[in-house]
Parts: sequence; C-alpha cells; structure tokens
Amino acid sequence: MSGHSQAYTGKRIFWVVLLNAFITVAEVVGGILSGSLALLSDAVHNLSDTAAVVLAYIANKIAGKAKDAKRTYGYKRAEILAAFINSAVLLAISLVLLFEAYKRLRAPEVIDGTLMIAVALIGLLADLLSVFLLQKDAHKSLNIKASYLHLISDTISSVGVLAGGIAIKLWEIVWVDPLVTILIALYVAKETIEVIKKTINILMQSAPPLDFAAIQAELMKVEKVKNIHHVHSWMVDEKTIHFEAHIDLDDMLLSEVEKVYDRIEAILKGRYGISHVTLQAEVDRCCDKYIFEVKEE
Repeated sequence: MSGHSQAYTGKRIFWVVLLNAFITVAEVVGGILSGSLALLSDAVHNLSDTAAVVLAYIANKIAGKAKDAKRTYGYKRAEILAAFINSAVLLAISLVLLFEAYKRLRAPEVIDGTLMIAVALIGLLADLLSVFLLQKDAHKSLNIKASYLHLISDTISSVGVLAGGIAIKLWEIVWVDPLVTILIALYVAKETIEVIKKTINILMQSAPPLDFAAIQAELMKVEKVKNIHHVHSWMVDEKTIHFEAHIDLDDMLLSEVEKVYDRIEAILKGRYGISHVTLQAEVDRCCDKYIFEVKEE
C-alpha cells in the first residue's frame, strides 16, 4: 500500500474512531437520562469497537518499530498486551451489566422510550457511516477487516436497542430493555473471552496450532536427515510463528548442511506458515531423540 493510501486509510480510521467515541458518549448519557440499561450495554460494545479500530491502526506502527538490544524480538507484543488489558476490562464491565440486567428483570424501572429510540437511532446511523468508511479498506488488510466485522456486529446490536425502544414506547414492555442488555453483554463477553484466551496463549509462549507429528514425519523424508528433536515453537504475536529444532544429520560438509537447511525452511515456511526458523545441526550428539525435550525426574 502506498504512503498516500496509508494516509487516506488513516483519515478514514480517524473518522471511524471519532464517530464511535461520539456514539459511546451519547449512549452513556442517553442511557443514564432515559434509564435504559440496553443503551449503556451498547455503549460498552461501541467502546470495544473503538479500541479494536485503534489497535488495528497502530498494529503496523508497532510491528514496524526497530528491534534493539533490549527487545531483540521488537515491540510486536505491545499490541497483544493492549488487547489483553482492553478485553479484561470489557469482560468485567459485561459481568457488571449482566448483574444489573438481572436486577432490572426482578424490579423493572420506568424507561423513557422516546429518548431511548432517539439515541439508538443516532447510534445506528453513526454505525452505518463507520461501516461505509471502512468497507473499501476491509478488502486490503486483515486488521481492518476484523474491525469492519466488529462494526457490522455493533450495527446489528444498535438495531436491537432501537427495536427494544420501540417496544417500550408502543407497548410499555419494559423487560425488553434488560433482555437486550443481556444479549449484548453475553455477546461482548464471548468475544472478549476468546481474545483473552488467545492473548494469554501468546504471552505464555504456548505452541501454535501446528501438527508437529506431521512436521516431524515430513522433515524426516528430507535427504540426509536422520532425526528431528528438541522442537520449540511459539508466537511473538498473532501472525509471527517461531520454530527451532535440533536436526540429526549424516556426516557431511558444512556447505551441504546449508542445502538441507534450505529444504527444511522451504517446507516449514511454505506449508506451515512458520515465519522464523532456527535449526541446530548435529551428528549423533543428543542422548534422547524425542521431538520435545524430555527432562529426567
């Protein structure tokens, strides 16, 4: 993407963030004044979307920051930390909203349906405009596409709040408000729990979802490779997979070892999407030949 295109995308994202910030403030104020818990829960949803858009925008900035002696892997995990903190806060807010919705179901309160409809309608229009602004760039970037899908889901929740406001205005069905709140809060909780699990796995250096048995079997077919063992694999961020292993080889010249390395790297990067490969060549050096290192008790 050219510099001009990046600037143009930046302008679009700026307006999307501004619109979502406006919706969040409007729904918080409208929710308090009207007594609608559904508006407050939708405000939380909008807040999560705003954070998602901001994170998507700064992801490339963070990833592009140069590595240094202090952080040899660079700054890619700053995005993961931000996502974890943001999701944890949103999950806590969702649980509070579920508790408040439960109390509202047991003791319904009077809700200003007209104000609820007006604020929900403003939020819906702003959501639709945000979706329109990101529609073109959603086809160019996975980060932007993820934010675009978030905004679509928020547009749907705004429709739910609007429908709830209409039901309250026309038929005085006040229990619709906590019901919509529960649905939105459960959706936000589901989404944030998935993000939290993924970020924890990355921060704990959990192995990515690779078929290690298949990898071992495939690499063993490479000429001169006798065994692959002591494998370690982890993710620096959601896209960057590291893989290191000991490779037991036939006795050969160092120049020939490099050719074996090239074949192994081609397999790992081409077929399994692994970004960085570190290999240690050996000739009957390690005592155990397990794919994962076995420590004696």
